[in-house]
Amino acid sequence: MRSRRLAILAEGKLGVLTSKTAACIIRYQPERVACVIDSTRAGLGVEAALGFGGRIPVVASVGEAVRFSPDCLLVGIAPRGGALPEAWRRVVLDAIGAGLDIASGLHTMLGEDAEIRRAADAAGVTIWDIRKPIVPDGVSQGALRDRRGRVILTVGSDCSSGKMTVAYELVAFMKAQGIEAAFVPTGQTGVLLAGWGQAVDRVPGDFMARVIEDLTVQALTGSQVAVVEGQGSLIHPAYSGVTLAVLHGCWPDTMILCHQPSRIRIEDYDVTIPPLKELVAMYESACRPLFRSRVAAIGLNTYDLDEDRAAAEVARAEEETGLPTDDPVRWGSARICESLEVGP
Repeated sequence: MRSRRLAILAEGKLGVLTSKTAACIIRYQPERVACVIDSTRAGLGVEAALGFGGRIPVVASVGEAVRFSPDCLLVGIAPRGGALPEAWRRVVLDAIGAGLDIASGLHTMLGEDAEIRRAADAAGVTIWDIRKPIVPDGVSQGALRDRRGRVILTVGSDCSSGKMTVAYELVAFMKAQGIEAAFVPTGQTGVLLAGWGQAVDRVPGDFMARVIEDLTVQALTGSQVAVVEGQGSLIHPAYSGVTLAVLHGCWPDTMILCHQPSRIRIEDYDVTIPPLKELVAMYESACRPLFRSRVAAIGLNTYDLDEDRAAAEVARAEEETGLPTDDPVRWGSARICESLEVGP
């Protein structure tokens, strides 16, 4: 999959948070992207929508996309609930008709949709349902209790707060410093970037922690540090169960709390995000019955703030929590890495 040339479907939603999968692939692996399909932004280019991505074109349809020679359509948006919007069905079928393989991170398994499956079989194309779960043969066994190597977990104040991005940036920084670090993907975007892993939110509840345990053990084979991509938030009304499963599955030595400072409520819910200091205490308390872990740093997502406001938010978070704080995308991962006390 990593060698595929992608046309990314982001219809009507191309943006840093509104098409998170698309945005992350464009940020970290732009060489894989032939074009983006979004009829509302056709002709503008991704730079205008995201602030990065350079000359990657935005087109209105699959018919226009094929001019840029993609060989795979990636569904680059995961709407709440992860169902396939009916308006996208035609786009997927058009892509299959054009001979493109399909990669999808939706909860809807496109390979199990009768119409789409028939079309794919007739065209001889492949469908990769990234979220298709692998269910292990048992529940978590606490296999990481006696591990060798360090485990770091990104946790969040909300969904889409920067957990995957901070983890991915941190691993890249560590590797550049000669530290044997592995990124542990637990969501569809991370799986796409790394080429392995499991979107844990599709796994049956009893087996989530075991999947995370197995992924972390695998990552520590040959690496001294595993950086696990967190999911959701302990205070999220819908997704806190996934958050806790990841937390208890990987037994982190340390955590990095990720937060978007311009956001004061859980998206789409009337739940106020508590002060960062309270969130730090919540995550540390959730670990304590099983193991000791601490929040070592704060990773901020300041993409929607200007430079001065972003710097002010970093200073404010540091003053409130007493923890090193930075935005790794904006200013790099050096300060966060230093707080974790790992080295080559």
